[in-house]
Amino acid sequence: MELTDLPNIGPVLERNLKAIGVDTPAALREMGAEEAWLRIRLNVDNGACFHQLQALAGAVAGLPKKDIPPERKAELKTFFNSHK
Repeated sequence: MELTDLPNIGPVLERNLKAIGVDTPAALREMGAEEAWLRIRLNVDNGACFHQLQALAGAVAGLPKKDIPPERKAELKTFFNSHK
């Protein structure tokens, strides 16, 4: 399975993930969305936005980002706001 087989992962996000050493869906799940997003923001794209964090969280959960439960979205927003 490729990273782009996961929901929300297109070529740009795949490239960002590979740049931080995440080459497989299993590696992304193991790292988790928040840690992957932080590494991308610190090492690849200092403008990584909230939508990218949501995309990663959805990919980890196997969901399109629009289907992430409200409670999880709130957790992500809190995390994002604490790392601006």
